[in-house]
Amino acid sequence: MGHNFDELRRAMVDSQVRTTDVTNLRILDALLSVPREAFVADRLKPFAYIDDDIEITAAAAGAHRYMMEPSPFARLAQLADVKPSDLVLDIGCGTGYSSAVLSKLGSAVIALEADEDLAARATDILVDNGFDNVAVVTGAFEKGYASEGPYDVIFVGGAVDEVPGALFDQLKDGGRLVAVEGYGPSGFATLYVNDGDFVSGRKAFNLSVKPLPGFQREPEFSL
Repeated sequence: MGHNFDELRRAMVDSQVRTTDVTNLRILDALLSVPREAFVADRLKPFAYIDDDIEITAAAAGAHRYMMEPSPFARLAQLADVKPSDLVLDIGCGTGYSSAVLSKLGSAVIALEADEDLAARATDILVDNGFDNVAVVTGAFEKGYASEGPYDVIFVGGAVDEVPGALFDQLKDGGRLVAVEGYGPSGFATLYVNDGDFVSGRKAFNLSVKPLPGFQREPEFSL
C-alpha cells in the first residue's frame, strides 16, 4: 500500500507540533516543505512521521544515533529563533533532516557530523533534494567547526552533559546556542546568548531527547 507523505506531513505538524506550543509560522512552513521520509532508510519511510525518534544508525563501536522526534526538534528550533540572514551550525546533523529544516529558516547551514558514513548519506540526500545552502562537514561535535564561523545560531541536536566553551567561542555577538542539558526527565532545553562581553544562559523548558556523543563528562574519582 502506498503512503501519502504530504498528508502524513500535515498530520505531523497539526497533531504533534502545533499542540506543543510551536506557533512560529516559518518553522511550521519549513516542516511542511521538507520531506522527512527522504532522510530515513527505505524500510523506515512508512514510519517517518511517527511521534518518536527514528534510529538512523547502530554503530557497532559507538552510540546509536537517532533522528529527533518532530515535536522536541520543532520546540528547539523555535527557541533558537533563526532569522533569514543567519548562518547556522547544526551539530549532529545525522542524515541531514535538521539541517534541511534549518536551511529554510536561515541563509546557510554548516551541518557538522562526526560519523563519516552518516555525513556521506546526508550530503547525498541534501543534494538530491535541492538543499544547496547546506554544507556537510565532518569533525568532533564538541569542537564545533570554527573555520566557517562565527555563527548566528548553533543548534546542538541531542542531549549533552554541558556545553563546552569551544562552542561559545564560535558565536557571533548576539548569537544564540540551543542545547538540551541533562538526560531523560532531568533534561532542560537551554538558550545561551552571546552579548559581546559574556555568554548568558537560561533554562527554557523541560525536554527529553536522545544523547549526542562527545559531550559526556569524564568520571571523577575521589580517594
